[in-house]
Amino acid sequence: MGSKKGLLIKFIVLFIILILTTLVVLPKGPDLDLTMLGINYKKQLKLHKGLDLQGGTQLVYELDVSKEKKKSEAQDKAIAVIRNRVDAFGVSEPVIYPETFGDSLRVVVELPGISNIDEAVNLIGKTAQLQFKEQGNVSAEPNTPVSLGGVWNKEPILTGAEFKRADIGRDEQGNIEINLEFNSEGAQKFADATKRNIGKQIAIFLDEDLLSAPTVQNEITDGKARITGKFSLQEAKNLAIQLNAGALPVPLKLAEQKNIGATLGEESLDSSFLAGFIGLMALMIFLLMFYRFLGLLTVFSLLVYTLVTLSAFKLLSVTLTLAGIAGFILSTGAAAEASVLILERIREEKRKGKPLSMSIEAGYRGAWSSIWDSNMVSLILAAIVYYLGTGLIKGFGITLAIGVIVSLLTVVLVSEPILRFMSGQKFIKNEKFLNLLLGIREREVKKD
Repeated sequence: MGSKKGLLIKFIVLFIILILTTLVVLPKGPDLDLTMLGINYKKQLKLHKGLDLQGGTQLVYELDVSKEKKKSEAQDKAIAVIRNRVDAFGVSEPVIYPETFGDSLRVVVELPGISNIDEAVNLIGKTAQLQFKEQGNVSAEPNTPVSLGGVWNKEPILTGAEFKRADIGRDEQGNIEINLEFNSEGAQKFADATKRNIGKQIAIFLDEDLLSAPTVQNEITDGKARITGKFSLQEAKNLAIQLNAGALPVPLKLAEQKNIGATLGEESLDSSFLAGFIGLMALMIFLLMFYRFLGLLTVFSLLVYTLVTLSAFKLLSVTLTLAGIAGFILSTGAAAEASVLILERIREEKRKGKPLSMSIEAGYRGAWSSIWDSNMVSLILAAIVYYLGTGLIKGFGITLAIGVIVSLLTVVLVSEPILRFMSGQKFIKNEKFLNLLLGIREREVKKD
């Protein structure tokens, strides 16, 4: 009774999985919306294509680390700042990774689907060094810049180190302004500066460019300031992004820019899917020819595996690249390998003259340790590739890991319960008919 109940539960779970994954995989299927369950969560379900499939731009920046003692640390910080800026810019699924070219350190930025390249380049490459400077004296500071009627001290009174956040607002006249907020240390410095500069100007510089030089009307003690000027909404947005993302630790130089057209991506995608489809068909034909009914069961398991894996790609927002497709195809081979191991062990036990139920039990028990070991090795490989690899190679690790995990679940939820169910049916009790279904020749069966 318990065994039948367990099989029933597995069949119900399998049926639910088939319905849900089919809905998720459909190109025009519904998006994920949990608001009807009282959970405020919505997610668009689609396959995210990487730069090599969707087209876009690849930017390669060379870092000037000549003055840095910890060069690799400066590279890591630059990647973090660039990632913050790209995310705020709204690029879908960017890929950012370090690269070493000879003695130089580089950062590679891949932006799928980007059309306004110049704006992205300007946003990424800005060092965004924010400085507040007091009015100075030309004779005392011979190298001090003079602009907007002001002479500014060389040393700043405040820098981006004391900066907390920036957002966009409007003044009473409706003009766009940028509101700044400093941390506790910066608030104290700003309060002291405004107190001693009442009636004078304090200049705001970004990368040595003078943004504004407002006149201090009174002491500001709350650590909040405003940058006013003739900003457009987009200019103010980009400036706020630069300030919030922080300053780049070292100067950057755009060393290479490469545009990848969507046509090349579509051709690569079509070729990859064609290769995968041909490989899958060849695999199915092999299974049907050599394993008959068991091969048909394996084909069904592979179809379920494909549905679940593609659904996982959509639900987890996996960026699909050519390398990722290769990982998916490789994991499909791993799923087929697991089925072949089980089928061979079942047929081996059946050749010994054992009943089908005992052959299935012995087959799964004998093959499971080999399947588990091989899949664990694949998962370790996928983890190493993901954590130590860069760029597109990470996509290979992700898709391989997802595929391996799904293949293990497929064995448990698809092939095993179906085989156990079939073993208890009366119409396959006839040994000759059963051997025919399993592709076992009569002379291969050992007689007691």
